[in-house]
Amino acid sequence: MSTSADAYPGQRLGLPETGPGSIARVPRRLAGLAIDWIATIVISIAFFQYDAVATMIVFAVIHILFIPTIGGSPGHRIAGMRMQLEGGGWTGVWRPIVRTVLLVLVIPAVIWDPDQRGLHDRVAGTVLVRA
Repeated sequence: MSTSADAYPGQRLGLPETGPGSIARVPRRLAGLAIDWIATIVISIAFFQYDAVATMIVFAVIHILFIPTIGGSPGHRIAGMRMQLEGGGWTGVWRPIVRTVLLVLVIPAVIWDPDQRGLHDRVAGTVLVRA
């Protein structure tokens, strides 16, 4: 029986320690976020003259639209990640909405559990894994 001291992120969720299906680590998550944010800014500048509210709405729409359709935001997918339910499988439609609303609030995204999942993922019942 392993203890929490020697457990790896995702072990309690039944995920592998490394490779496809393992918890996506911080550098990969930051790369995905940067890709999404750059795309959001480009769209905001092109269509909304970089309005702050429009920028946040564009970011949210990207996540809400792409997580259920391609298994993650464009940044997630380009960085080699996919979004799934805790037990595996498709996220459905409502979970990406809940997750994105919390993500836009920022605070839930920076509160992590030992599995390196933000509060927004815990509440939505989702996990970001390596593709």
